[in-house]
Amino acid sequence: MSAAPKLPGHARTYLVGGAVRDALLGLPPGDRDFVVVGVSVQQMLDAGYRQVGRDFPVFLHPDTGEEYALARTERKSGRGYTGFTVHADPSVTLEEDLARRDFTINAIARDEDGTLVDPFGGARDIKARVLRHVGDAFVEDPLRVLRAARFMARFAPLGFSIAPETLALMQHIAASGELAALVPERVWQELAKALRSAAPAAFLRSLHAADALRVVLPEVDALYGVPQRADYHPEVDTGLHIELVCDMAATLAPGDDLIGYAALCHDLGKALTPAEEWPRHLMHEQRGVAAVIAMSTRLKVPNEHRELAVLCSREHLNVHRIEELKASTVHDLIARCDGFRKPARIDQLATVCEADARGRAGHSDTAYLQAAHLRHLHAAALAVRSDIITAQGITGPAFGEALRRARIKAIAALKS
Repeated sequence: MSAAPKLPGHARTYLVGGAVRDALLGLPPGDRDFVVVGVSVQQMLDAGYRQVGRDFPVFLHPDTGEEYALARTERKSGRGYTGFTVHADPSVTLEEDLARRDFTINAIARDEDGTLVDPFGGARDIKARVLRHVGDAFVEDPLRVLRAARFMARFAPLGFSIAPETLALMQHIAASGELAALVPERVWQELAKALRSAAPAAFLRSLHAADALRVVLPEVDALYGVPQRADYHPEVDTGLHIELVCDMAATLAPGDDLIGYAALCHDLGKALTPAEEWPRHLMHEQRGVAAVIAMSTRLKVPNEHRELAVLCSREHLNVHRIEELKASTVHDLIARCDGFRKPARIDQLATVCEADARGRAGHSDTAYLQAAHLRHLHAAALAVRSDIITAQGITGPAFGEALRRARIKAIAALKS
């Protein structure tokens, strides 16, 4: 632990939060955050720390650049997750600072001698693999519902579950209408972190159990209870299928929220199938495009994420039957995906489609040959040299048509 330079002798510095939690879990160390007790803002500045926090006093260590925050308390003063009044001065104790935190596993401190300060039983909950709120103030911050779900996406593979009393508070927040105060950027930030985690399905399950998914991601929530054909989908429920697909996407493309988001969105159209057509979902891939665009617009997701999600919704059934498609149809599929200008798109599409195929009950280990087939056909088309066509004196619209014919011929050669 870095020594705090020039602070008064009565000051106490503690390592807090995720660094302490992850060390107790045996996880690789990440960023370290510190709390300083017993000093003022001016004393921190006099010691050479640089203040960076606007809403509460946070400072950067002059040598290490690590974050040091003054111990503080928070009081609810308005609606939503930003409606808090912060109080930070030398009289605030470490326990008061820890009490404002969300979960017991995040409310543990380690002093400069390595001794744990754990007033809320966080180490016990880590051992029991339980995600539990610190206190009743949990309900004052609606963002904590999403944080709980996101922590489950990270820690469910370690055996964690949400404490029943914490889930009850999450349900209370969802029923209160406070989730409506969350701005889209924060929802997307938590969703993206969940999609980069090892078990994004746990994020969806946790929000669904809290009756919060219908508010945060209504297009996804609508999939639960929608049946699919059992011969294709042994899990039957479309919501369960999406959970399986998201976890498979995390397996195939670890830490990739671009792939994860497209996987999440690929079957949104099934929620729009008229009930009398169940369990079949004809045209769901086309129906889903509008839902993908609506959700992406509301959450203000990056353009790249929206575009990939749209094309995966539209094209995933075509990829599943790629071996049946004519060479010209394969070419046009690649072109619709802008796969000649943006070759990575086709690899991403293939990955999402594999996640879809293997994200079914009992099919996680089933080979998906279509992904490799699509990639090979795409590579053959990309290998066609446009300069050979130019050397033949072909220009203008005729050039584009000649290039298309040459690419279709290259695809056909592999399909024959």
